[in-house]
Order: sequence, then structure tokens, then C-alpha cells
Amino acid sequence: MKIYYLNGPNLNLLGSREKEIYGTAKLGAIAAMIREQASGHNIEIDFRQTNGEGQLIDWVHEITEQDSYLVINAGAYTHTSVALRDAISGTRVTAVEIHLSNISAREEFRQRSLIAPVCVGQIGGFGTFSYLLALEACILLEKQRIAALQTADELD
Repeated sequence: MKIYYLNGPNLNLLGSREKEIYGTAKLGAIAAMIREQASGHNIEIDFRQTNGEGQLIDWVHEITEQDSYLVINAGAYTHTSVALRDAISGTRVTAVEIHLSNISAREEFRQRSLIAPVCVGQIGGFGTFSYLLALEACILLEKQRIAALQTADELD
């Protein structure tokens, strides 16, 4: 199983940017925390960040394995990028949207997610724990996928 954690614009500034909203943890520390949690589950983590919308889209296009998952914190592209939404939808990757803050409690323009409708779920408002909760969600989704495959094999 492989989980791609893709992070969008300005997340490279975590730890110094608006600490009252995004906390004090740097993105590298979050990546280390995720890798440590995943190590006991035989999960490969691919953790990336870019400020470019096109790069995020290209990375989504790379995800082709059936047992791969996308955890995406698209930052501001959450609210603006139809192209990113279409990339997730077009590749049919199982995606979980995450946010450090609770976007529903933020400014009006941040409350609408264009990518949420093409994701299996949205996790937000738990700070760095949003990343861990997404890991747990992917583990559970993979268990469900395997169980469904086994059931289908038994019916054949």
C-alpha cells in the first residue's frame, strides 16, 4: 500500500506562517510523524509539497496503482482549482482531503471546497492530527477494499 501526501501552496511556510491558525509544526516534522506511524503498517509514504498548481496536477496523474491513496492538502487551490478537481476525478484515485484548520469556520471564501465532491472524505480542524487521521482513514479504506476483493473471489 502506498499513500501520496500532496501539499499545496504556502504549506512550506508551516511553523512560521500564522501560527495561531496553522500551528507551529513544520511540514518536515509532519512528514516524519506520518512516516513513523506508517512504518508499523507496511505502508510506503510519498510526501510532497509544491506551490504550483500544475505540479500538483502532474503528481495526481502519477498515482495509478490500485492500492494507492491520495491525501491532499491543496491549500488555497482547494477553493479555486477546477483543474485539480478534474485531475482527481479523472484518475479515479481514492482521495482524502485534509486541512489543518476547520475551513468551515474560516472566511467565507475558504468555506467552499471544489475538490471535496471528488474525495471520499474531508478531515480538517485537527491541526497536525488531520494528517494522522487521514492515514488511519486510508488504512481502513484499504482493509475494506481487500475484504471486498476477497468476497468477490469467494462468490466466483
